[in-house]
Amino acid sequence: MNDNISGWNTWSAAIEDWSDVTISELHGLMTGLMTACYAPDAAGWASVLEELSFAPLPTEALTLLTEEAEDTVFVLKDKDDAYGFTPLVPDDEHDLYERVMALKQWSNGFMTGFGITDCQISSDEKEMLTYLAKIGAIRLEMDDEFDGGEESYLELYEFARMVPISFATRKRKAVKDLALISGLAIDAKTTKERQAEEKRAKPMPPVIDIMNQDNPS
Repeated sequence: MNDNISGWNTWSAAIEDWSDVTISELHGLMTGLMTACYAPDAAGWASVLEELSFAPLPTEALTLLTEEAEDTVFVLKDKDDAYGFTPLVPDDEHDLYERVMALKQWSNGFMTGFGITDCQISSDEKEMLTYLAKIGAIRLEMDDEFDGGEESYLELYEFARMVPISFATRKRKAVKDLALISGLAIDAKTTKERQAEEKRAKPMPPVIDIMNQDNPS
C-alpha cells in the first residue's frame, strides 16, 4: 500500500521529534492492545505510554494514535472488515531491508501490546505468537540479503497481518482495567480467588464426637 494511503507519511511527520520506538512498533503495540481492549481516549493512551516508560507523545501524534486505535477496533470487530486490516510498514518503494526491519518492529510491538492485556490464549493463538516472536527476532544487517527475498517478506507480512485478525474475536476490556494501569501485578488474584484461598486455609472447627462423650451419671 502506498505510503500516503497507508498513513506512513502522516505518522512520520507526527512523530518526527519522538524517538522512543519506531512508527511500526508503536502501531504494533496499539494493534496488540486493540485486539483485546476498547479504544481508549487520548488520556488513556498517555497513561499506557507512561506506564511503559515512554516519553509523552507530541499532541498531534497522540491524536493520531487515538484515532487510529478507534479505526482499528472498528475494523477488527467485524469478521468481514477485519480482512482489510494492514500493519503499518513502509511500502515497496522502500528497500527490502527497511521493510523487513519495520515488520520485525511491528511484530515486537504487537507482542508487547497484547502481552499487557493479560488475556488467556488458545493453543492455536500460542502457536501464532510463537511464530510472530520469530519474526520479531529476525537479525539482518543492512548489507545482508534477506533469505527468500521479496517472496519471503510477503509471506511473513501476510502472516503478521493475520494475527490481529485471528485474535480480535475475544471479548474486549477497558484499558483502565488492565493490571498495568490499575496498579495491580499481572498475576494479581481477583477478590473471588482470594476469598476461595482464605476459605481453604481457614481451619475447620473441631468436630465433637457425641458418641464418644461420657454420659452424665
